[in-house]
Formats: sequence, C-alpha cells, structure tokens
Amino acid sequence: MSAGSSRSLRLGEIVDALGGELVGDPEVAIHRVATLESAGAGEIGFLANPRYKSQVARSGAAAFILSPKLADLTPAPRILAPDPYLYFARLAQLLNPAPRASGVVSPTAVVESSLPAGTEVGPGAWVGKDVALGRDVIIGAGARIAEGVSIGDGTRLYPGVTIYAHCRIGARCILHSGVVIGADGFGFARSAEAEWVKIPQTGRVLVGDDVEVGANTTIDRGAIDDTVIEDGVKLDNQIQIGHNVRIGRHSIVAAAAAIAGSTHIGERCMIGGMVGMVGHLEIGDDIVVSGGTVVAKSLHKPGMYTSIPPLQPHADWVRNFSHIRHLDAMADKIRALEKRISELEQGSSS
Repeated sequence: MSAGSSRSLRLGEIVDALGGELVGDPEVAIHRVATLESAGAGEIGFLANPRYKSQVARSGAAAFILSPKLADLTPAPRILAPDPYLYFARLAQLLNPAPRASGVVSPTAVVESSLPAGTEVGPGAWVGKDVALGRDVIIGAGARIAEGVSIGDGTRLYPGVTIYAHCRIGARCILHSGVVIGADGFGFARSAEAEWVKIPQTGRVLVGDDVEVGANTTIDRGAIDDTVIEDGVKLDNQIQIGHNVRIGRHSIVAAAAAIAGSTHIGERCMIGGMVGMVGHLEIGDDIVVSGGTVVAKSLHKPGMYTSIPPLQPHADWVRNFSHIRHLDAMADKIRALEKRISELEQGSSS
C-alpha cells in the first residue's frame, strides 16, 4: 500500500476547488494545513474556535482560514468560510490525497479468486474462494478475506484486517489494522445443567459505502439476520459491535464503546467514547450520548443523554454517594412528615 503524497496548491486553486471567499494574493502556495501555533511558510492555519483568536496575530502561517465575522483579524491572505473546521478537513483531503492501488500482487500472497486489474495485494495476504472485488481495492499485508466476501470499489484494507466468510463491504471504505468483521456473535443458550450451548451464528455483516472502521474494532456477524453498518458510518478504535446491531447512516461512534446485540442506532447519532449499550435497544435519529454513559433503555427523542456524574474531589464524591445511599430512608421520612402535617392541618380546620 503506497502512502498518500502531499501536494502544493495556490490559494486561488484552493478556492476554485472548495469555494469560500479569498482575501489577498491568490498566488500564495500552500502545501500543508497546520495549527496556529506551529504554522510557518507555505502553511495555512485555521481558527475553529473564536476563543483562540488572539493566536492569529502571533502565528507565522502564510495564510488563514477564518469565519467571515473574523475577517479583519489579520491582514495576511485568508480564506473566509462559514465553518473553518469543515473547510480545514476538506482542504487537508485535497492536499493529502488517499493512496491509490498499485496493481501489484505480492508473490507471497495466496489468491484463490480472480482479481480485477489494478488490485493491490500485500505480502502474506489471503484472498479466499469466490471473493468479489471492485476496482482499485487495496489489501494490506497479512489481511485475510474468507470465501464469498464482496468488497466495493476503492476500499482499503490495512495490514492484518480479517473479514469472515460471506460478509459484504461497500465502496470507498477504510478498514484499519486489526479490524475483524464477521466473527461469531456472543450467542449461547443455558441448559438445566448450567451448560452453555452455542447458537450457530448464520447471519452476515453488511457494511455500506464510505464507512471507516478504526484499529482493532470488531463487528460480529448476525445470529440469524445480518448485522448492518449503513453508509457513511465512522467507527473509532477498539469498539465492540454485537450481533444483529444496526447503525444508521452517518452516525459516529468513539473509541472503546460497546454495543450489545440487536440494538438499533438511528441516523446521524454521535456515541461518545466508552459508552456501553445493553442489547435490544432502539436509539432514534439525531441522538448524542456522552462519553462513559451506560444506556440501559431505549432513547427516542433527539437530544443529548448523559448518565455519569460530574467529576469532583474524592471526598465530595464519598459524601454525596453516602447521601444517595440514604435516599430511600430520607424519602420515607419526608412522606411521614407530609402525612403528619396533613393530619395537623385537618385537625386545625376542624
């Protein structure tokens, strides 16, 4: 897999490609996007948070990406865009194009299926029988693709990715090292003798287009129906996705989250790091779950949900938790007092 190479573009070329309003010399050449603190010659800085606007005057950047409201912060060349952070992301892609398939198949790779012209297969990789690959697929060193898998155009598998039999991966996906797609879900039935009887996992994993899966993330195959990751989903590193989970279009999940079997997550959701979701939940569209939250019931109304207490000194936590432990007793006392007050009021009125 060849690394993506950076390129240099003039400010005028950047605006022609990405839009925005250019103020200043269109011939200034840019080869890299950098932070305001580190930017220097040939580099463009961006101001995503107005709280840091004082850094613009101290920055050595050759040009800036600013919101129109902050256009007068500097006399230096600048591109004005409504969302500087989004513009930065698109410019970074433009300056650092994704690697393209080399068409080289390593002599140490084991290939049991026909490959389209242009496919790249790294050393020690295995492509099983009846695998259907699109154009310009990159299969990294040591990757393993089992029989009956299909992979769409332009998808990249980094070294060490494993895809189990009959799973389907869409176009333009990125699977980072250590990803395992299609391992058995955690399905067992308990007998009267407390023996765990394995339930064969006969479903697949279906991954849509433009999905990115971070390093060492695992997505289990369905028990009967399929596990589905819809178009545009972004998964961070070390996430566990259980069997028969469905994640809706353009949702994003941060590192170390765990989503138990048969939970369905809607579209455009944002799931924070280390979130735990129990199984068989329904999570609606446009829901945000804060990092570290345990989700034990379905969520239907769009908005942000949090189950963790705020950080506090340990002594305060001990004192507050002690109060929580006695809430039932306090509630009983309050009800008794309310009853007594009601009786006294009735006696006074009579």
